[in-house]
Amino acid sequence: MNHVQSSQVRNAYIRGALGGSLITQIVIGLVLGTLLAIGWPNAARAVGLLGDLFVKALVAVAPVLVFILVAAAIATHKGTQKTAIGPILILYLIGTLAAAVVAVIASFLFPQTIFLQTATDSLTPPSNVFDVLSTVLFNVVDNPVNALLSANYIGILAWAILLGLTLRRASDSSKQLLEDLSAAMSQVVRWVIRLAPIGIFGLVASTIATTGFTALWGYAGLLGVLLGSMLFMALVINPLIVFFKLKRNPYPLVFTCLKESGVTAFFTRSSAANIPVNLALARRLNLDENTYAISIPLGATINMAGAAITITVLTLAAVNTLQIPVDIPTAVLLSIVAAVSACGASGVAGGSLLLIPLAASLFGIPNELAMQVVGVGFIIGVVQDSAETALNSSTDVLFTAAATLPIKNRQTSNS
Repeated sequence: MNHVQSSQVRNAYIRGALGGSLITQIVIGLVLGTLLAIGWPNAARAVGLLGDLFVKALVAVAPVLVFILVAAAIATHKGTQKTAIGPILILYLIGTLAAAVVAVIASFLFPQTIFLQTATDSLTPPSNVFDVLSTVLFNVVDNPVNALLSANYIGILAWAILLGLTLRRASDSSKQLLEDLSAAMSQVVRWVIRLAPIGIFGLVASTIATTGFTALWGYAGLLGVLLGSMLFMALVINPLIVFFKLKRNPYPLVFTCLKESGVTAFFTRSSAANIPVNLALARRLNLDENTYAISIPLGATINMAGAAITITVLTLAAVNTLQIPVDIPTAVLLSIVAAVSACGASGVAGGSLLLIPLAASLFGIPNELAMQVVGVGFIIGVVQDSAETALNSSTDVLFTAAATLPIKNRQTSNS
């Protein structure tokens, strides 16, 4: 092969990589970021700016996108159209509770202990479930401008629903304006998502170069239980739930959601940042926009199976460390508390980790020790939080599809 031919082949490979599927490009970015972090750590830390810009762009566009999409979906909704918000909410709650139960069983089968040495006195956790729920309720009545600025999705949803309801009687031109704004924001999101390979490249390179994985070896067993529980939910329990709804093989849908939503969520580590990704995936799956425009941002707020696993596993690790006996009724109560707390995790600064002291209080563990468990959570967070977000976010699309597809199938058969 001469020089011209080899150059043509090389250019063909490059064009194939750049013009291929988004997932292929993300995998390429992942590999290149890993290689850069290993071979040139200083440069890898520098390109972390690309990842930060990507996440910042997603986080910036998501609140406005959700507000406009939800308002437009409700304002233009026709009374004859059926939505599946109720069934989706039930699936969210079932999935979160099932995750807590899985975590309890895994912790009993593979008990873990931890070193309670890390101090995190600057953090202030909620003292009871009422504090978590009251935070959620106050977020509902947040100032709409502040809700958009602070990415308070509970408040954004509340105001978007109210605006959409009041605009149902608006003129056709006003509704058309909302639909045009919705289409324009969706196009902006598509442009941002096309930057995902570059963003993932920067995130992976910076993360590996900065933290490495040496600090995680001491918690390999604990991470094994956490990640094993999340994988069991993603590959066993969630497919069973979807099979119950669809009455057919759930794995093609499961793997699609994990591949196209879970991968980006794993590296962005933000359910809010992944909302645009999930909305784009729901559109590609041809789901009902009136439903997913509401269920996706709502899922980013209350569908927290990964958070329930984190709260439960780390709490029981502290219980084992302190040699506190756990009976079955207490384990059941822990599952319920973890599930309820996880649903309100987005309303608490610090997410699921700051809800560990609340669960630990069931066993009489003092706040000082419980906050040390939170410190352990931050140490392993580079993996734990990534996997937790991937499970949470990919399940939003999965359950939306599971509840929406039967309705679309019925509508198709009737027409």
